[in-house]
Amino acid sequence: ILVRLQRPGGEEQRDIVRGTKAAEFHNHIFEKVSPEMEKLGYECKCLGGGKIDHNSKDKKIRVFGLSTGYGKADHSVTVEILKKVYTDYEFTWSDDKK
Repeated sequence: ILVRLQRPGGEEQRDIVRGTKAAEFHNHIFEKVSPEMEKLGYECKCLGGGKIDHNSKDKKIRVFGLSTGYGKADHSVTVEILKKVYTDYEFTWSDDKK
């Protein structure tokens, strides 16, 4: 999921990407992330979801799909965030559902 963080009453925003194979649905991820971020003083808003196919062997990441509950995240934003961590990976993204 793509989550927007903001301090209450503040104007500065930061987007983060969170996901895990352990969560069956996107809301399970948000229900874990939101309280953790609120403890740090942030308000959270889920901007949408999708799927991430992470191939560590070939160093490739594909972002696609959408969340039934939250809608489609802006995958171009998700990819830009992931590129900061996975600097030597090849990325692709699409609006394809599979």
